[in-house]
Amino acid sequence: MTDSTSGPAAAVGRRPGKRERLVAAATQLLHQQGIERTTLADIANAADVPAGNVYYYFKTKDDVVAAVIEAHAQQIKTTLASIDAHHRSPKSRLKAFVREFTAQSEIVAQYGCPLGGLCSELGKRVKQSSFTEAELMRLPIAWAEQQFRSLGRRDAHDLALDLLAAYEGSALLANTLRDPSVLSGSARRINHWIDTL
Repeated sequence: MTDSTSGPAAAVGRRPGKRERLVAAATQLLHQQGIERTTLADIANAADVPAGNVYYYFKTKDDVVAAVIEAHAQQIKTTLASIDAHHRSPKSRLKAFVREFTAQSEIVAQYGCPLGGLCSELGKRVKQSSFTEAELMRLPIAWAEQQFRSLGRRDAHDLALDLLAAYEGSALLANTLRDPSVLSGSARRINHWIDTL
């Protein structure tokens, strides 16, 4: 990958490469402003990259959006792998997953769920999209289904859908009401539900 920050240079605190900075800036701006209101110039400015350099990495805004989706997917995989590595039982893994929700409650209350908002916005686009935004929801659903299945639940898929629906609904309400406590209250109820399984 061009301008990669992996390896020894990254270990000593080297500034992330231009492409990485552009993707990070785009991820933040798409969450805060949405796809339609975010321009390539906005992204370049936020990434501290000359506007003309953006086209070296991304030909269109759709290319940037695809990179943001991939970055989100990679973050989900990394988070789920970390949960798997640090928690032994399915219930403790599911509860750690719920803690991930509440860890970003202030940001969610201000801007909405980064994944849910992006998926919703992409789903409303008039033109046909080649994006695999549904994968952003399928990854945690499949992981949660595996946890519920490990608990011996034959309705594991339905439970996984319920878990994600509970979070996304709470995220929408927290954002609409600008109240992060909606997420923390929902997390308590979800944890209690997990305990009853």
